[in-house]
Amino acid sequence: MKKEVKIAIVGAGVSGLIAAQVLEFRGYSPSIYEASDRAGGRVKTDVVNGYQLDHGFQVLLDAYPVARNYLDYTALDLTKFLPGATLFKNGRQVTLGDPLRNLSLLLPTLSSGIGTFGDKWKIFKLNRELKNKAIESIFRETEISTLDYLKVKGFSDEIIKDFFQPFFSGIFLEPNLDTSSRMFQFVYKMFGTGSAVLPKAGIEAIPKQLVSKLSKTNFVYNTKIESCTDGKLIFKDGSKVLVDYTIIATEASHLVPNLRNQEQPWKSCETLYFTTKTKIIKKPLIGLITDTDALINNIFYHSSLPMVNSGEENLLSITVVKSHQMSEEELVKAVRAELASLCSINDITFLKRYHIKRALPELSNIQYDMAPSETRLTSKTFLAGDQLLNGSLNAAMLSGERAANAVIEAINESIVS
Repeated sequence: MKKEVKIAIVGAGVSGLIAAQVLEFRGYSPSIYEASDRAGGRVKTDVVNGYQLDHGFQVLLDAYPVARNYLDYTALDLTKFLPGATLFKNGRQVTLGDPLRNLSLLLPTLSSGIGTFGDKWKIFKLNRELKNKAIESIFRETEISTLDYLKVKGFSDEIIKDFFQPFFSGIFLEPNLDTSSRMFQFVYKMFGTGSAVLPKAGIEAIPKQLVSKLSKTNFVYNTKIESCTDGKLIFKDGSKVLVDYTIIATEASHLVPNLRNQEQPWKSCETLYFTTKTKIIKKPLIGLITDTDALINNIFYHSSLPMVNSGEENLLSITVVKSHQMSEEELVKAVRAELASLCSINDITFLKRYHIKRALPELSNIQYDMAPSETRLTSKTFLAGDQLLNGSLNAAMLSGERAANAVIEAINESIVS
């Protein structure tokens, strides 16, 4: 009987929730063990003083193929960013965008003074090339750095420094564009094919929707696991539970004895939220700091998008991806100074800082997909999470699906044998 098969999922992040959904669809009733008090993993939203704060500046790319399969976009009540950015350079504020997708960006882009005419033509050609390029083809290519890829494509140093570097540094969470060219092409294709969006209730609306679709899954929150072995979960308090199969949908190196020396490296970032009475970017566009010596990578007025919890003033987020040794007080002071000098933003009140130490997995030889069998660590233990493929919500979902299918294959094998 399928109901008698005990399947444990460690971690209630997006990959764990998708694994549960696949298992439920096939008639199983898994249990999810989560160390925190709610589902979502790195995809969470808090409400502080009436303001909606995501754990880090996060967006959903609605062209993600797997997300389209598992999410109800209409129910998420998505709001769209404009396809472009506002750049702060030498005391000027200019806009660069895709006028073919939004006509209001035509004149600002032409008059921006950012990059050459040749750069703008190359951007148009890259958009067209990647729209027509299959995802599988992108991930078969030899990896080079994103920076080298842009140089091979003939972009000028100016457009790389003023646009590509600040924009994609905020996505890849590293300032030098060392990230794989495969990842750049994939993300660029997703931006060009669809839109960057956010649910009105914040990014955590995504895992909340996934949880709402689960009717046969048992959730066990506030439960930390010390180790996982085939057939057994051992908890921090010394208690244990016997299971038939386990999907580890979180960092596994500290849970599995033979992975102790294989800890996954992670990229970190910091997001600081401020409130302000005024907005210097009126449209839903991300603001990029072109000064390579600046601490700030990007800014965004969340109040330029409709939100469920919007507070009384404008909400402004600041993202920092560079490493530093400052205390929170010193960091806030430095950010205030840069906002004033680089963006002419002065009337702000500090609200909250998030230091996300495990924001994105640091990967080489990144992949788009994997066979279910590749998630198999042992005969009874399987892995899931975007660290298996590439750092994206799409990868988290896909790995969860593959891990669940691998468990189902293992169950069927045991029945046959």
